[in-house]
Order: sequence, then C-alpha cells, then structure tokens
Amino acid sequence: VHVHVHVYTYTFLLYSISVMSSSEEISWISWFCSLRGNEFFCEVDEDYIQDKFNLTGLNEQVPHYRQALDTILDLEPDDELEDNQSDLVEQAAEMLYGLIHARYILTNRGLAQMIEKYQQGDFGHCSRVFCENQPALPIGLSDVPGESMVKLYCSKCCDVYTPKSSRHHHIDGVYFGTGFPHMLFMVHPELRPPKPTNLFVPRLYGFKIHPLAYQLQLQAASRSRSGNPPRPRLQKQPYK
Repeated sequence: VHVHVHVYTYTFLLYSISVMSSSEEISWISWFCSLRGNEFFCEVDEDYIQDKFNLTGLNEQVPHYRQALDTILDLEPDDELEDNQSDLVEQAAEMLYGLIHARYILTNRGLAQMIEKYQQGDFGHCSRVFCENQPALPIGLSDVPGESMVKLYCSKCCDVYTPKSSRHHHIDGVYFGTGFPHMLFMVHPELRPPKPTNLFVPRLYGFKIHPLAYQLQLQAASRSRSGNPPRPRLQKQPYK
C-alpha cells in the first residue's frame, strides 16, 4: 500500500511540474536574474520600465534600443531579426537592463529588494578578518560603461573588494552605480553597522612595531648606500 501511495505522489508531482511548465512561461527579467553570475541583480518591476521618464537618455547609450526594450518586456518584435542581429539585440537587452537596474535600485522599491538580498548575504561578505563576516553590497567604481567591473563595498570598514567568485568578475559596475550603498544607508541609517573595534597591530617578537619604524629603516639603508663613502682599507706595510 505504501509503495502505491509513493508512486501516485511521484506521478502527481511530475504532472504538476509539466502543467506548470506548459502554462507558466518565465519572463525575460526572471530568466536573466536567474542566470549563473547574475545573482547580484534584482528583478526590476515592469511598471518601472514601462514609464518612459525612467528611461530618459538610455536610447542614446544602448544600440538597438527599441528591440532591446521589447526583449526585456517580452514583446514581439515588429520586424523579423536575422541570426546575427538576434545576438546583438540580446547583448543590447542585457546592457539596457543593467542601466535601468542602476536607476531602479535607488528607488524605494528597488532599495527594499536589495536590502532583502543584503540581509540574506546574497552579495557575499567582507574578506577583512575584523569585519567579522559583515555582509557586503555591490558597487561600481565608475559611472561610465565598460570602465570597471562590479566590486563589493563593506559598510563596516568602508573599503571595496573584488568579489570572491570569478563569475562576478565580468559584470559591469555601472549596473549598480557609484552611489547605491550610500543611498541605502542614507534612507535606512539603522542598517549601517558600527565601525570595527579591533584593528590589526603588527608585532615583531611580541613587541608592537612603531609606525615610523619602516621609514627610519629605509632612510638608514638609503644613507648607507649613497650618502656615506666606503670605509678606506688599511695598507699594510711589508715587514722589513
């Protein structure tokens, strides 16, 4: 009896999955955000994308803008595209979505979605020991496309780091912008962590190294190499 029950349950699950897959098509936005390496992105509301005011100026930055926008919104293209054009439009759609994403995550709705990911640790954690695994936030070092890949910002030590996983090393930082973490903590200051209380102190044989020690050693070495003449050798007189 138990065997029949398990077989029936398994068959029903397979049927449910097949029905769902045939009746529910995943949107382009959901598909893009689910791709390996795109974990830092949140799903931008279609209502935001359909508001032309939010897209001001992007048509001048993105090639095949109209077709790329239709792709993002799952709209049928007006003209049939050739194979080589399809690849270009897909690349343009990814770029357009990234630029829209950078604007969207500065809105209240976008911030709320990114805060949820931040609190879940979806962006990774600070690699600094004394930050104690502080969750990080994605940030760009430039607002110009193609200049810098995405980095991780730690709000505890206020420094930036390269993401650990190589799959995030090819995401343009402009898709998150240079001001996103700062906007988040301006709007939600209660989320900003306290500064780290522990600092690394260099020691040698158990003694703290003075901050000027290296500089003094460098100056002494420099004087010995160039400033002082070589020690004269004594000329020994032959025995008579």
